Amino acid sequence: MATNKKLDLQKMTVDAIQAELQQSRESLGRMRFDHGTKGLQNPLEIKDVKRDIARYLTELRGRELAAMSADEVAGRSKIRLRRK
Repeated sequence: MATNKKLDLQKMTVDAIQAELQQSRESLGRMRFDHGTKGLQNPLEIKDVKRDIARYLTELRGRELAAMSADEVAGRSKIRLRRK
């Protein structure tokens, strides 16, 4: 079952997702610094931001794979088979 965050991501444009990704990465850096120096009120916020970053990256990669042609997908499958 899709969550609201996933549905919202599907509606966003690639540029908007990349902007959110950049903002989340900066926020994570600030949170890590603050947590190391003075501590955070709720350190679990770091975990939530990391999950958001993973959601953004997953959505971007999914769109990238969906935009591939059949030849590119076939070539990708051959590469994956060689890895095993």
